[in-house]
Amino acid sequence: MQDPILIVEDLKVRFKTKTGAVFAVNGVTFELHAGEILTIVGESGSGKTVSMLALLRLIDLPGEITGGRVLYAGKDMYQRSPDEMQQVRGSKIALISQDPDTALNPVLQVGLQVSEALVVHKDMSKREAREKTIELLTMAGIPEPVRYLESYPHQLSGGMRQRVMIAVALACQPEILIADEPTTALDVTVQADIIDLMLRLQKKFGMSVIWITHDLGVVARVAQRVLVMYAGMIVEEARVIDLFTSPRHPYSIGLLNARPRVDGGEDERLYNIPGAPPVMLEEPKGCPFVPRCRFASGRCRMENPPLIEVANRHYTACWEHRRFAPEESGN
Repeated sequence: MQDPILIVEDLKVRFKTKTGAVFAVNGVTFELHAGEILTIVGESGSGKTVSMLALLRLIDLPGEITGGRVLYAGKDMYQRSPDEMQQVRGSKIALISQDPDTALNPVLQVGLQVSEALVVHKDMSKREAREKTIELLTMAGIPEPVRYLESYPHQLSGGMRQRVMIAVALACQPEILIADEPTTALDVTVQADIIDLMLRLQKKFGMSVIWITHDLGVVARVAQRVLVMYAGMIVEEARVIDLFTSPRHPYSIGLLNARPRVDGGEDERLYNIPGAPPVMLEEPKGCPFVPRCRFASGRCRMENPPLIEVANRHYTACWEHRRFAPEESGN
C-alpha cells in the first residue's frame, strides 16, 4: 500500500464549560491514503465532526486542541503558520459542511462564493474566475448555471445549495475532501443524486475523501474502509466488508443491528442500543461503552482498552473481542 497522504496521531480536543471540561476527542489516530474513501460512523456527539475541524485547526474557544499531531505533505499542521494554513484549507484540503444553510453566506451571491476560492488560491482574474465558476456549477449538476450566479442561497432548494457547496469545495481540486454528512438534510431521492455526483467527481479527480456519516447504508455504498467512533475515540477500524460481516466491537454490533430491515415482519420492532452516549465530563478510565454493554467485564470497568489488530487490517478497542470472533470451520 502507498504511503499515507494524511496521518493523524493521538488527537485530543477539550471544551471548557461551566460544569467542567468536556473531553470531546480522546486520542484519535488514523491514516488516509491517496484515492481512498474513508468513512467515519457513529452516533451524534461521538466526536466525528470535532475531529475533522481539529484536523483543519478550526477549533475556536472554548475549545482547545490539547494533544496530537496531523501530518500532511510531510509537515505537522499544528506547526504551520496561519498563512500556510490559509493555503492548505480550501486549496489542498476542502470541507463540505452538513448544513449549507449555515456554511453559505446568506448575503453573498452564489457566484461570488464559488469564485472567491479561485481568486484567493488560484490568483485568477474576476473574469477567469467567473468562467471557471460556471464550469464548476455545471460539474456539480446545476442546470443553466449562469441563471444562478447572482442568486442568493435562500433562493435555492436544499439540494441546489448542497451542489453549490460541492462546487466551492472542488474549486481548487483539493487532494483531500472532508464530507461532513453531506446528504443528511436532504430527501432520499436528492441524497442518492448527491452521493452519485460525489462518487463520480471523486473518481474523476482522484481525490481522497473522508466521509462522515451516521448512515451505515452510505458506508456500504461509498467506502473501502470505515472508522467507528464512540465517546471521542475510534473503537473499531476495518474494511467495510469486514465490519458488516464480522464486527468485533459491541457498539459496532449494536449499530448494525439497529439498521431497518426490509425483510422484517410487520410486528418486528426496530432495535435500539440501550442507554445513551456518555457526557464526557471526565477523561475515560475504563471503557466508555460499559454502561450500555451486556458483555462488559470487571477489566472493562477499570481499564480503557487500546485499539489492537484482531484480524488482517481489522482493529478493535474491546477487551472481550474474542466473544465476537467468527468461528473457524473445522477440518
